[in-house]
Amino acid sequence: MKNLPVLLLLCVAVCSAYPLNGAARNEDSSMDLVQHYLENYYNLTKDINQFARRNDSSPVVKKIREMQKFLGLKVTGKLDSDTMETMHKPRCGVPDIGGFRTFPGAPKWKKSHLTYRIVDYTLDLPREAVDSAIEKAIKVWEEVTPLTFSRIYEGEADIMITFAVREHGDFYPFDGPGQVLAHAYPPGQRIYGDAHFDDDEQWTEDTSGTNLFLVAAHELGHSLGLFHSDNTEALMYPLYHTSTDLARFRLSQDDINGIQSLYGPPPASPDDPVVPTEPVPPETPAMCDPTLSFDAVSTLRGEILFFKDRHFWRKSLRILEPGFYLTSSFWPSLPSAVDAAYEATNKDVVFIFKRNQFWAIRGSEVQAGYPRSIHTLGFPPTVMKIDAAIFDKEKKKTYFFVEDKYWRFDEKKRSMDPGFPRQIVEDFPGVDPKIDAAFEAFGFFYFFSGSSQLEFDPNAKKVTHILKSNSWLNC
Repeated sequence: MKNLPVLLLLCVAVCSAYPLNGAARNEDSSMDLVQHYLENYYNLTKDINQFARRNDSSPVVKKIREMQKFLGLKVTGKLDSDTMETMHKPRCGVPDIGGFRTFPGAPKWKKSHLTYRIVDYTLDLPREAVDSAIEKAIKVWEEVTPLTFSRIYEGEADIMITFAVREHGDFYPFDGPGQVLAHAYPPGQRIYGDAHFDDDEQWTEDTSGTNLFLVAAHELGHSLGLFHSDNTEALMYPLYHTSTDLARFRLSQDDINGIQSLYGPPPASPDDPVVPTEPVPPETPAMCDPTLSFDAVSTLRGEILFFKDRHFWRKSLRILEPGFYLTSSFWPSLPSAVDAAYEATNKDVVFIFKRNQFWAIRGSEVQAGYPRSIHTLGFPPTVMKIDAAIFDKEKKKTYFFVEDKYWRFDEKKRSMDPGFPRQIVEDFPGVDPKIDAAFEAFGFFYFFSGSSQLEFDPNAKKVTHILKSNSWLNC
């Protein structure tokens, strides 16, 4: 597979003959699966003997760790149940790489207007449904780039879209229902840019079968020059998104960053408001509004930061009046409306969380190598965002709160403590599991939920005061 010329095979159901119901598997067959997976997707050298001499420094274990890190699994280097289950899931057949990426050489279209043609159709859907799904998939990319598209009905288009079964003329035959769903080529001449869909699949408008819009949008990303992302929320993530809410579908910021790295942002509309060249001081939200809530709270070198939408308040215990700033004025690359934040005081680093990614900042600088996936911290793939986080300075432990559960992270070992997650109500009695933000100060934990704030004594394990969320802001 590693010798394929940038062919994109969407959603290979790897070794689907293996049952997922817990039935006993032959060990040799399992090793065949692992070897096939690592050779095809992580460039493991083809050498059967290396599986017999596995140790912590062996190429096999290194590739297992690489695979676990990329797909957001706990990095153990072992073939645990989560790793084996993931190896059975439908996925792309091309090797995996991290973050948004483009193909080698960053191929892209040298023009801003592209044509597409639907050469033939599946019988699973009415023609108008196919037309609509393809048009919707194209608009996904058109809305975030300067590219424009038009459909032609005969002749050679930049992107030729076909439905076919088995061998269909490009030396990469489809394999029947349930495995390879489609493949596409990056920008270029002749077959490059084209997208082929396996007509042995059951194509649908919803998710009862294989959703044509989702697969087409992913494939067209490849047709425009994007490779794969390790961001689990990205359309270009290798695993097929079977649980996507179609009514709320939108490109992730990772997808947008990737495609705009090739083509740039869309041009400004004449109706768009003019952006001033000089910064305008932000209008301060009502700091003492009794309904004020926060997105995240963290300490920073003895000060307290209260994040709200695009702004934050900066509270110093030495100065009475808090300062108010745009987040981008301090850290331009950070997202707005963050989910959680905490300061690891032993490292002089503040970690900022948004959806399934996190950033590290030291003072006014965002550290290199970020953002990273939250799954590199040891969260299971089911955790897609963090609600709040607290760093315990005494124990050098960080508590991560997710819905009604919490995890405990050892900052020294950089790994999750065993026995977690646990229920919040069991270890933090009196604390509402719906936590918006949290931080530690003076030996107490402060939990924010809406406009209310609870002061919690972690030693006595009880709530000691109920306060307004903005009481720290002299309100």
